[in-house]
Amino acid sequence: MNKTPITVAYGDGIGPEIMRAVLKILEAAGAQLEIEEIEIGEKQYLKGIDTGMDKSAWESLRRTKVFLKAPITTPRGGGYKSLNVTTRKAFGLYANVRPAVSYRPFIRTKHPDMDVVIIRENEEDTYAGIEHRQTDQVYQCLKLITRPGCEKIIRYAFEYAVENNRRKVSCFVKDNIMKHTDGLFHQVFNEIAQEYPDIETDNWIIDIGAARLADTPEMFDVIVTLNLYGDIISDIAAQIAGSVGLAGSANIGEHLAMFEAIHGSAPDIAGKGIANPSGLLMAAVMMLVHIHQVEAAAKVHNAWLRTIEEGYHTADIYERGISKQRLSTEEFADVVINHLGEKPHELKEVHYFIPKNMNLKRNPRRKDDKELVGVDVFLDWSKGTPNELGDELSKVFTDQLKLKVITNRGIKVYPEGLPETFCTDHWRCRFWSGDWKQIEKKEIIKLLEKIETAGFEFIKTENLYTFNGKLGFSEVHG
Repeated sequence: MNKTPITVAYGDGIGPEIMRAVLKILEAAGAQLEIEEIEIGEKQYLKGIDTGMDKSAWESLRRTKVFLKAPITTPRGGGYKSLNVTTRKAFGLYANVRPAVSYRPFIRTKHPDMDVVIIRENEEDTYAGIEHRQTDQVYQCLKLITRPGCEKIIRYAFEYAVENNRRKVSCFVKDNIMKHTDGLFHQVFNEIAQEYPDIETDNWIIDIGAARLADTPEMFDVIVTLNLYGDIISDIAAQIAGSVGLAGSANIGEHLAMFEAIHGSAPDIAGKGIANPSGLLMAAVMMLVHIHQVEAAAKVHNAWLRTIEEGYHTADIYERGISKQRLSTEEFADVVINHLGEKPHELKEVHYFIPKNMNLKRNPRRKDDKELVGVDVFLDWSKGTPNELGDELSKVFTDQLKLKVITNRGIKVYPEGLPETFCTDHWRCRFWSGDWKQIEKKEIIKLLEKIETAGFEFIKTENLYTFNGKLGFSEVHG
C-alpha cells in the first residue's frame, strides 16, 4: 500500500506527549502514513503570527489535505485569532463530527446505552466572528445563517446516517425565538428529510433537546445542529458518556479534513506524562477511515477497547474498584500496542468499511423576488425618555419613510411603551412606507441626511426587505 501524506501538528501543553503516543500506536498497527510535521500554536502566536500558523504550514495542509492536530494554547489577551476557527473557515471545514459513546461498566457513566453522533455546522452562526461595540453600553455579535450552509451540513448528516447504518436524525434549533435564522435551518431540515424516507426524524428546541440529551441520550442517534449549540452539546455528550478526554472529532470539508481531540492543551499537567491520549487516538481512527485505511482503523480501535475493558486506565478515568491499573501516557500506548490484533470481549467490536462518496448535491432553487420596504436606523442616544426620543424623531421623515416604532434591546418602547422597561443608549428606530410598499434606496439616504441634520447619531442601518411578498425581518411585538 502506498503511504498517504498527512500533516501533523504536535501542538502545545500535553499535545506533544499525546501525539507521540498516538503516532507510536498507528505505526505499530501498520498505518501507512507519510508525515509532514508543522509547528502551530503558542510559539507561532508569540512570533507575531496572529493566526498561530505560518505560510509553510498552510502550504503543507494544501498538499496533504489531511490534518492530525494536537491541542494548542492561545495566549491570553487580545489580538490572537482562534486557529481552529480560522482553519475551519479558511478551508471550508463545514462539518464537525463528534461521536459520544458509553463504555460502561469500565468507565463510569449513568447512560450505559449511549451512542450518539453530533454533527455540528462549523463555519457560520455567531462563530462568524463579526462583533462590534456600538455605544458606550452596547455590544453586538452577528448571527449569520445561510441557506447553502444549512443545506451542506444537513445533507451531510443524512448521508452520514445512511453510510453508518444510523436510524434517526434529530434537528436541534431555537426557532421559537430566532424565527428567521434558526427557522431557516429547521425549514431546510424538513425539506432534505423528505429525500431520506427510510431515516426517522424529529425536531427539538435546543433547551429541551439538550435536557433530554443529558437525561436520556439513548433516545438520540444522530443530531444535527447549528454551530454554537453543537459546540455546547457535544461537550455535554462527551462528559456524560464518561469523559471529555475520550472523545475525538473530525472536521470535514471539500478540500481538507482535520482530526483532533475535543479537549484543550491542559498546560497544568504538561510534561508529567499522565495525559490521556485516547481523544486524539479516536480522532486518528476517524482519520484512518477517511483515508480508506480501514483495517488499521479497526485494529487500533478494537485494541483500545480491549485496553479499556481490561481496566488499564490513565489518571483522568482511573477509579478504584473499576480500574485495574493507573498508567502513564506512554504505558497506556504500550498496552494498546500489545492488544493490537485482539478484539474486545465485552464491549462491542467495531468494523469499518471504505466510505462511499457522499451525495452532497444542492437542489436547484429559484431566487426569491426581493423588494425594499423600509429601514431600521440604530441610534446612540442618552438624552431622555423613549417618549422624548420618539416625539423628536417623529418630526424626521421623507415622502416614503415615516417612524413606525422604536425598540430598545428588542423591546418596544415607543409609541406606548411600558415605563418599567429598562433602556440602554442603543435604540432601533423602524421607518417604513406604510403597508410595506416598495421604496427606492435614495429615500433611505434622504432620511439619514435628515436624521444627521436633526442632531441624532446613527450608528448602523438595516434595510428591510420582503421576499416573494413575505417579510424578511422580524416584526416588533405590540
